[in-house]
Amino acid sequence: MRKTNHATLGITGMTCAACSNHIEKTLNKMDGVEAQVNLTTEKATVDYDSEKTSIEDITKKIENVGYGVLMEKAELDVFGMTCAACSTRIEKVLNKQDGVKHATVNLTTETASIEYNPGLTDTKAIIDKIKNVGYDAKPKAEAAEKQTHKEKEIKNMKMKLIVSTVLTAPLLITMLVHLFNMTVPDIFMNPWFQFVLATPVQFIIGWQFYVGAYKNLKNGGANMDVLVALGTSAAYFYSFYEAFRTIDNPAYMPHLYFETSAVIITLILFGKYLEARAKSQTTNALSSLLNLQAKEARVIRNGEEIMISVEEVVVGDRLIVKPGEKIPVDGRVVKGRTSVDESMITGESIPIEKEVDASLIGSTINKNGSIEMETTKVGKDTALASIIKIVEDAQGSKAPIQRLADVISGYFVPIVVVIAILTFIVWITFVQPGQFEPALVAAIAVLVIACPCALGLATPTSIMVGTGKAAESGILFKGGEHLERTHQLEAIVLDKTGTITKGKPEVTNFTGDEETLQLLASAEKGSEHPLAEAIVAYATEQDIDLVEVDDFNAIPGHGIEATISGNNILVGNRKLMQDHQIEVGGAEQELVDYEVEGKTAMLIAVDGQYRGIVAVADTIKETAPQAIRELKEQGLEVIMLTGDNERTAQAIAKQVGIDQVIAHRCCLKKKRIRSKKSKGRVKRLQWLEMG
Repeated sequence: MRKTNHATLGITGMTCAACSNHIEKTLNKMDGVEAQVNLTTEKATVDYDSEKTSIEDITKKIENVGYGVLMEKAELDVFGMTCAACSTRIEKVLNKQDGVKHATVNLTTETASIEYNPGLTDTKAIIDKIKNVGYDAKPKAEAAEKQTHKEKEIKNMKMKLIVSTVLTAPLLITMLVHLFNMTVPDIFMNPWFQFVLATPVQFIIGWQFYVGAYKNLKNGGANMDVLVALGTSAAYFYSFYEAFRTIDNPAYMPHLYFETSAVIITLILFGKYLEARAKSQTTNALSSLLNLQAKEARVIRNGEEIMISVEEVVVGDRLIVKPGEKIPVDGRVVKGRTSVDESMITGESIPIEKEVDASLIGSTINKNGSIEMETTKVGKDTALASIIKIVEDAQGSKAPIQRLADVISGYFVPIVVVIAILTFIVWITFVQPGQFEPALVAAIAVLVIACPCALGLATPTSIMVGTGKAAESGILFKGGEHLERTHQLEAIVLDKTGTITKGKPEVTNFTGDEETLQLLASAEKGSEHPLAEAIVAYATEQDIDLVEVDDFNAIPGHGIEATISGNNILVGNRKLMQDHQIEVGGAEQELVDYEVEGKTAMLIAVDGQYRGIVAVADTIKETAPQAIRELKEQGLEVIMLTGDNERTAQAIAKQVGIDQVIAHRCCLKKKRIRSKKSKGRVKRLQWLEMG
């Protein structure tokens, strides 16, 4: 009997009626397929005989003739997984579901990423499928929300662990009696006392293992819970049987293993608690990134300025951003002029001057001018959201070695159970014939020691923790595969600002008297520019008392002008001094010398008279020269990349021992980085931060 299935496929790439006709004819030539393709709706309605063809074959046929089948992606949080066998089973079930093109389930991040055909299935059907195999799932939560859930889960696990430890400790003492002939109160050796302590551990605290084992066995699978439940139950129920025998024969010396079952459960809980803490610490990296986002935006609606949540901002909105505020979303300047601190994205400590039509990055900080901006990107399309997505994808991706571990784990549990049964048979038949107890102990040992926790968890946990820690330091990996391949690196490209240097300007030179420094620092106190902050910090270190400023004016691109106690103070570049007809005398050579050293030098004038120079620079990290030297000793080629001018870049590179420098922001897009050791081949280079 013919089994006909119906499907609606979204088609991409069609431009005219000829396209839809071509697809329709191609599909109708397939055995058992009847198709209609609608150009207007960009959909194909397909009836097909599932015994002769499949939706995958139909999809491939459409792709082979040069078009695409619309796919959607679902990101889910999955609950209830305990080991690699769980994630592997869910992954297999989802990949067999009609309409699912590809599914990846990550045990460590407890997430599932599913690419599916919306014409054949949807997120609800996928979640129902996961629930049918004994787990739970829901659409992926924000990192902050997930972190709150994790904190509650860890708190609950900690409480269970404490209770389990308190109940297990007296049982553990009985093990020491057997090992070291210690003397303990008789109550500790009483079988019913041990029974009272072990029972809550086995059936209340350890109930989660029974639930997990039941769900997996019911759906034809087996995971770590099966091993734990089998092993501890065997030890517990045999001990109970031994204790029961003392009722009829009080003189009988029972062989008890209550401590074995309780200690195993407690140790596994301890391992799960440590694992959960590692996961939580990694999720903190994402929460930190989310905290960088602005929460509100000042939008112009119907001619009025109103404050709204940043989630309500749409592309095309006009926003007002005042000094000191975060830029809510990505956009461009349409009115006004300012400087923006983009260090959270670029690492550059010096604010970037922004004029009309200049691009703005969401979550960067507007420093000293009120601007009007037009929104160009919102939500998941912004630069910061893209960075967060990269980190999430990297933590959720599977390295080749992890995929191998997942495959092994899928077969591991059934094999272990079989080995445990064989161990019991061999022991009771050949090793100690007729002796039930030693055979049972040997079988239990196989079950509980062979849990595939390390195999299934070590690799994904290390990848997740590694990528999370890297994100905290500014290192982004596109995925686990790239992390695994770092040992193949031949060249390292280091950004200058914030990597080789501290990323924070400091005063390196000052020529002038104490009065000049007092006036200089007092004037700069009114500015939010990092160079001004460096000068104020320098004066504070010199115990200089600052005075009140009567008037302050920032001159974009040139410097500042201020009035203090009737004195006119100018601080800035050569052009500022020329505009005010101030002779700087022999300061020109001194200026050039500082600039050659990679420093930002500013001239100081008081009441029309030149008074000195202050030089500020982003100083090198103390650890940078040693770190670069160690990289070279490992055979790596070190390259410095910076948007600074060539002269400044070479000065910094010389101090830290870097030979190859790529400078000038205008040239970065055209520059092709080649590793000398790769014989001219363009290499993939990993960005690194040095702490």
